[in-house]
Amino acid sequence: MSSFDWKGTLGKVAPWLATALGGPGAGLAVEAICKATGMEPSLENVQKMAEQGLSGDQFLALKKAEQDFQLQAQALGYQNLEAMEAIAFKDRDSARNREIQVRDNTNKILAYAITLGFFGTLSYILKFGLPQQDEAAKNVLLMLVGSLGTAWTTGVVGYYFGSSAGSDRKTDLIGRLKGNA
Repeated sequence: MSSFDWKGTLGKVAPWLATALGGPGAGLAVEAICKATGMEPSLENVQKMAEQGLSGDQFLALKKAEQDFQLQAQALGYQNLEAMEAIAFKDRDSARNREIQVRDNTNKILAYAITLGFFGTLSYILKFGLPQQDEAAKNVLLMLVGSLGTAWTTGVVGYYFGSSAGSDRKTDLIGRLKGNA
């Protein structure tokens, strides 16, 4: 699995859209990013786009989508990125509080299932390779890895360890505070 911080890279170009990816507005952000860059809407396509880089035209289209998204978010009452990020934090926090109050193991069971599925599928591919004769099976397996990888990164890691967006914001804030000291 790549250690490339694709959300951090996307956040440098389109911080409002990258922040929305970490919360309930993820679908809208994915749609805006993919529409602007001419891709079919999927989180996997956003990740690939961030990893592979943008053409000049895609960069300009993404900056325009970022501005439009920012205006829409502000019209809905989110005056800054911190307000957007607070929504994502509240979403994760309410799920964690539900887990504590209800005392069930649903989230843990799902986390284990997603983790086992993701790494199990990766292990299968490493051991047996991708099917070469059956293109449909190969595509299904690749789509499964992409979906499980996204679920593991954003769902399991994001839920239990927090988002990289919040970490990036804290790092920037600490850097600014040190610069002023």
